Amino acid sequence: MSVSVEELYVEFGGFELFKHVNFIVNPRDRIGLAGRNGAGKSTLLKILAGKQTPTSGRVIVPKDIMIGYLPQHMELADSRTVMDEAITAFAEILALEKKIDFLNSELSTRTDYESAAYHQIIDDMHEANERFQMMGGTNFHVDIEQTLIGLGFTRSDFTRQTSEFSGGWRMRIELAKILLKKPNVFLLDEPTNHLDIESIEWLEEFLKDYAGAVVLVSHDRAFLDNVTNRTVEISLGKIYDYKVNYTKYLELRVERREQQMAAFRNQQKMIQDTEDFISRFRYKATKSVQVQSRIKQLDKVDRIEIDEEDTRALNIKFPPSPRSGAVVFEGKEVTKRYDDLLVLDKVDLILERGTRVAFVGKNGEGKSTMARIIMQDLACNGEHKLGHNVKIGYFSQTQAAELDEELTAFETIDKIAVGDIRTRIRDILGAFMFSGQDADKKVKVLSGGERARLAMISLLLEPVNFLVLDEPTNHLDIHSKGLLKQALINFDGTLLVVSHDREFLDGLVDVVYEFKHRKLRQHLGGVYEFLRKRKLESLRELEQAAPEKKVKKEAVAKEAAPVSFDDRKEINRMISRIEKQISEAEWQISKLEEEISSMDKMLADPTTLDDSSLFNRYGAAKKEVEKSMAEWESFNEELKIWESKRTW
Repeated sequence: MSVSVEELYVEFGGFELFKHVNFIVNPRDRIGLAGRNGAGKSTLLKILAGKQTPTSGRVIVPKDIMIGYLPQHMELADSRTVMDEAITAFAEILALEKKIDFLNSELSTRTDYESAAYHQIIDDMHEANERFQMMGGTNFHVDIEQTLIGLGFTRSDFTRQTSEFSGGWRMRIELAKILLKKPNVFLLDEPTNHLDIESIEWLEEFLKDYAGAVVLVSHDRAFLDNVTNRTVEISLGKIYDYKVNYTKYLELRVERREQQMAAFRNQQKMIQDTEDFISRFRYKATKSVQVQSRIKQLDKVDRIEIDEEDTRALNIKFPPSPRSGAVVFEGKEVTKRYDDLLVLDKVDLILERGTRVAFVGKNGEGKSTMARIIMQDLACNGEHKLGHNVKIGYFSQTQAAELDEELTAFETIDKIAVGDIRTRIRDILGAFMFSGQDADKKVKVLSGGERARLAMISLLLEPVNFLVLDEPTNHLDIHSKGLLKQALINFDGTLLVVSHDREFLDGLVDVVYEFKHRKLRQHLGGVYEFLRKRKLESLRELEQAAPEKKVKKEAVAKEAAPVSFDDRKEINRMISRIEKQISEAEWQISKLEEEISSMDKMLADPTTLDDSSLFNRYGAAKKEVEKSMAEWESFNEELKIWESKRTW
């Protein structure tokens, strides 16, 4: 079944965003919405999701169609663990599970075996069990684990409260919930903004193989090319439908424009020639029949209209860089902890003048932390220093969000500009597509892309020789990203980019540093060369591990017997309980080790040698740690036993 858009018209304060748009979303479509920032891509998704009402027209969604919608920004709940939050995607299965438990209880307590009521309970039980099995009630925990791990979570994250995670990670939880619901139509607005490269590749494979339809907005060109097979362009209120991916659409778009222009020129020449004939012979009696014929001919012409083209462009040119020393940054055994969380462990890094570097890796592995250390913006252990005459220009993914919403775009730049540059603020704003009245808009009404562009202007206000950019392309449209990339290619200083955008990094950097397991690994070459190497390494790891895994799987298969619903429920309950005990034991061990470390410092002080109570507390804490460690090991052994029983 298809979703239909009919005569969609949307007007905002006299501005026509959509002008009588019509198209159909078919069951297996993979549609990428294309268009500049502000063209209406996110608005169209909201209308399809039923979150916004058009001025006129309608969206027809068949009764049995389920829509899954991921907006760019959403209110996030923080009252559950990651696993418990993900489980809410299976509300119907959980309700069926409760119903089955209740019916089981009823059957076990009643004795009226021949009554109609008893037989009705049996029928209800049979129907509920069939529905439960059909919806995958026995293995939805496996789906949850696969999805969460695919999106970058570890098993140890499952029991953590969602409030412990950053906004980006909480958006991943919301994405996981939508994927787990398996709707008929996915509506995804910038789903890759908070994902790392590995998670993006996992999501690509998921969406390519998915049985339903996908409509998405993304500024990640590689993601669009890998997922979509149809591109719907929104331009100045109209849509243009191409049955191809994004790159092919760009080619066809140029061809369409050229054909349209050729037809327009030919028609204009014909109209001009006809009008000239009419003007020349209008008052000659001998030509009156021909003149009237030409007038009628002209009246019947279906005039070709040339689509208006959105020709705004981002005009970025970085000032010439002052010369720095040969070494821009040097770090030795750089180590960074956030409380008990070790993020970087004895990392060595040297950046030389003129290098163009990308930091990649999963979120939370320390990319932004290392960028802030390089900026001298974050304290850490180990040695680190900037080189001679290094002047840094910094753009972070949080700067756009931290702009004062009550200031206008002009006031925002005027506040940080100094000297002669203040006389050219409107020129600079114009170069960043804030022309005319746009410069006087308040920040609070700007789109995500407009805020990102405004935050980036600070990089042009003074000459720098070392650009550090943390996720600079989030919220920029593909056209703006291309212009920014070209400006960075022409930048004559040292460049460091933290990004997950493969297309943006391709051809821009020549060294990739991968952050993994608190360490740093250098890969010479571009980002696609790095990805090819990583996939080869992963394949080798799988091949090395395959014999052992095969033996284990065969052993499990031989021993495994059909597991009843009640047994599965009990096994899952025991695993959850033991995982909670392990987490509590780890917390207790951490707390005791902090106390022991504190007492170690006190015992090093000669004045405490006569304090017998301190020695007693120290000895008791040591014994308590040993006891807790023994319990932790015991819980882990018990967990392995119960997990081996989960054979379904």
